Amino acid sequence: MHVDMKALISLTAERDIPLDRLITAIEIAVKAAYVSTDEAKPYAHAKLDRDTGEIRILVPIFGEDGEKIDEVVDEPTGFSRVATSTARQIIKEKMRESKDAEIVGEFTASVGDIVSGVIQQGRDHRMVYIDLGRVEGKIPPHEQVPGEIYTHGERIKCFVVEVKQGTRGPEVALSRSHPALVKQLFALEVPEIRERVVEVMGIAREAGHRTKIAVRTHRAGVSPKGSLIGPMGARARAVMDELHGEKIDIVDWSEDPAAYVGNALAPARITSVEVVNLESRSAKVVVPDYQLSLAIGKDGQNARLAARLTGWRIDIHSDAESTTNQAESAENSQPELG
Repeated sequence: MHVDMKALISLTAERDIPLDRLITAIEIAVKAAYVSTDEAKPYAHAKLDRDTGEIRILVPIFGEDGEKIDEVVDEPTGFSRVATSTARQIIKEKMRESKDAEIVGEFTASVGDIVSGVIQQGRDHRMVYIDLGRVEGKIPPHEQVPGEIYTHGERIKCFVVEVKQGTRGPEVALSRSHPALVKQLFALEVPEIRERVVEVMGIAREAGHRTKIAVRTHRAGVSPKGSLIGPMGARARAVMDELHGEKIDIVDWSEDPAAYVGNALAPARITSVEVVNLESRSAKVVVPDYQLSLAIGKDGQNARLAARLTGWRIDIHSDAESTTNQAESAENSQPELG
């Protein structure tokens, strides 16, 4: 029973694994294999010689008073091959654990960021598998975009949600539906965001349909919306292409709640915004009659995303409705003539 100590020392140095920990793991595994044999003796333990690499099974000899007085080597028939195989297996496991820990550490730094990979076919048709190079990532069903087609061999960008050590190795959970994916895609395209000249203040998304993103600038003369749109719309178009045509509304953030709510309802034109209750964060918005359907959006999507983006409850009315209400109020307030 023998281990090449030079190779073992080289491996532990390369993988940055403590030599003592690996030797202890080998000794524990060899002892467990020995105990499972029919010829196992009680109180035996395995010992790996750090100079020669020899693995021996040592059985203690006790005196009449119960004190250990010596140790003898036990060499069960055929166990040398088992011990050597066990030691090799433990070394491989520890090397794999070290590699897995390295990968987990590497990708943990990418949590909250974007990675690029190639779509692969997998065992579970509900899961989308992404080859990230050193590890395979997965997009679970709830992180996929409804209607988005994931074609084998196609390169795709994903948002890293979580990285952990699983029972079968590192597990990287990815998302295509996370709102922050849009933010990070713009960060790749817009140098002003990376340089913190322009800041993304909020984002609301219904994946596959529409996203609203609010931005502000920290430098006079820089248009935050213009920075994200880019020359001839190139930057925004690049992000929309990556999202397969998902519509994106880029709006100006404002400290004034009324202005922010009005901006958030883009592309609809707003007549007026009235803050109804500051504590409950509710606002009344008046729009031209012909803009009412655009402000509300299909199935209420535009208003819903604006409310989610701003955190305000938005009540939308047409100016025709407001004019009628004002006229009725004025008529009701007229004094009766006797």
